[in-house]
Amino acid sequence: MKRTRTAALALATVAAALAPVLGQGAATAAAGGTETYLQDPSGGEKAMKSMWTKDDMHKVEAQFRFRPGIQYETVTRRGPKGAEDYPRKVPDPKTLRWEPGYEFAWSVSDSQGVKKVLTTKDGKQSIVLHAVLRDAKRAKAAEMDQELTDRPATGRTKVPGGKRIACDTGKYTVEWSLTRTGYGTLKGSLAWDSSCEQYRTAFSPQNQGAS
Repeated sequence: MKRTRTAALALATVAAALAPVLGQGAATAAAGGTETYLQDPSGGEKAMKSMWTKDDMHKVEAQFRFRPGIQYETVTRRGPKGAEDYPRKVPDPKTLRWEPGYEFAWSVSDSQGVKKVLTTKDGKQSIVLHAVLRDAKRAKAAEMDQELTDRPATGRTKVPGGKRIACDTGKYTVEWSLTRTGYGTLKGSLAWDSSCEQYRTAFSPQNQGAS
């Protein structure tokens, strides 16, 4: 019982240390979870950027989230003090790297006869998504383009980043856009720091319950 309790406490310590702090604009994906994202515009689930078409008959809204997921390999270490006979797999700080992902949300409204009044959210939509991750010198570190067809008037989708980013390679800018074909384009940008220091701290032997 004592060994099991000690191991559980060690895992709890690591989980607590892993709650990332990404800076202003960061938010947790779920209460109690460790998954994080940066959101533009900042705010909750319903925070959106918006625009009307020139004739004020169609409204497009968009939200973007940058999800800088952390990846690593594991090594085997003996159990913590009091549970040495229970070896376990733990993260190896030397193998840390980022694997960013993107999330887009949209809402398309159409006025029924009167400008900006009695809007409805019906029909199928064609949505074009774009994001570029730029380093401090403005060079492209990663880029994605995706066109969605026959989508509902409101929706949300996650897109893998498709490219790993090395830790501690400086500050980046994430530029994004969402276009409702024929209606208009909404754009934005976010700042992101690629430092992995907090993960190295969380994965240190002390925080992993090493004996």
